[in-house]
Amino acid sequence: SHVAWSCELRSPSVETSPNANDNGTASVFQPNRSANSRSTQWLMVALTAILALCPSLAQAQDTPREASRDAEFENLANEIASLERQGHLLRRVVRLIKPSVVHIEAASRNRSVEEAGGGVIMKMDGKYFVLTNRHVVKDSDLKSIKIKLDDGRRLHPVKSWDDPGTDIAILQINADKLLAARLGDSDKAEIGDFVLAVGSPFGLSHSVTFGIICAKGRRDLQLGDDRVRFQDFIQTDAAINPGNSGGPLVNIYGEVIGINTFIFSESGGSIGIGFAIPIDKVKKVSRELIKYGKVRDIWFGFKVQDINPMIASYLNLKSVDGVIVAYIEKKGPAAEAGLKKGDIITKINSLKIKDENDAELAVRDIAVGDVIKLEVYRDKKKKTIEIDAIEYKN
Repeated sequence: SHVAWSCELRSPSVETSPNANDNGTASVFQPNRSANSRSTQWLMVALTAILALCPSLAQAQDTPREASRDAEFENLANEIASLERQGHLLRRVVRLIKPSVVHIEAASRNRSVEEAGGGVIMKMDGKYFVLTNRHVVKDSDLKSIKIKLDDGRRLHPVKSWDDPGTDIAILQINADKLLAARLGDSDKAEIGDFVLAVGSPFGLSHSVTFGIICAKGRRDLQLGDDRVRFQDFIQTDAAINPGNSGGPLVNIYGEVIGINTFIFSESGGSIGIGFAIPIDKVKKVSRELIKYGKVRDIWFGFKVQDINPMIASYLNLKSVDGVIVAYIEKKGPAAEAGLKKGDIITKINSLKIKDENDAELAVRDIAVGDVIKLEVYRDKKKKTIEIDAIEYKN
């Protein structure tokens, strides 16, 4: 191997010959052989010392390269070990959720083919239920709904409820050794969180895909013939395909944070744009359906509208943020709480209100018996008004 040395080259010592001309002409220089010999001896001594310190000059260049490669291999092994630990965590999440996920096949009275989807088991008041989408079991008799558990057992539901406004369906099941999923808090989920989608894409039951939460609060989406009024979807890029409907969207703690519902796709397959109903909404709807057989309508007794620039100018408002109370129903909950026409609502509970969409979103999970707290401005003064949510009755 070639070894490159960096050194300063010096000429041997020379002396002027005593016979040099005195007439100013160039003198002839002759090497002093005695001095040259002494210099050579010192050079040999120096080389011997260097060789003693570096017994293998041939490895002088390769050793740093090999050491660097060894260090890279070690760093790579450490990083792979970290990835393996993360992969192991995901496998643990799958093992925890898998026994609670079911495959559903439902034959509709109005369709010649069966609808396939997924579902997840939950426990409420000591009883077991399967959460799924309404469009999976819509127009199906209990006996035509087949539920396949993770252990291979097949069941028929003993009772069912559904809500067209949210596309949520609940199936009650009776069996031994059922394992309910842990339901999380979808309000705490953040954009960028890792999630797993579990379901039965194209009939392939208990399939698992991985992704992140891409967005929250998706509304005003076109969902085909079924009109879903209460939209507040979680968007994910975890692959969701036909057959995933009703399956759970799971966080990395093994908790269900949503029910997978539909996708945007021109081909019919996943392109990384899927949507799930937040589990907080599912829990409230489920309680209403199981206890009352329907989702009870709420009566607040007032209506609002957006603040446009003309209204803002007329009322000398600094911005168009908020909504203005446009109508108060006499002897309604809002009137009794002290809300007045013309009040500017800027916050409902903890959510700041910029327009009607925000106001609708703020009350989406309000159930009968809850209280909503309004922050309003009246005559340039801030007030707090609390309104009881009561059931609307004709």
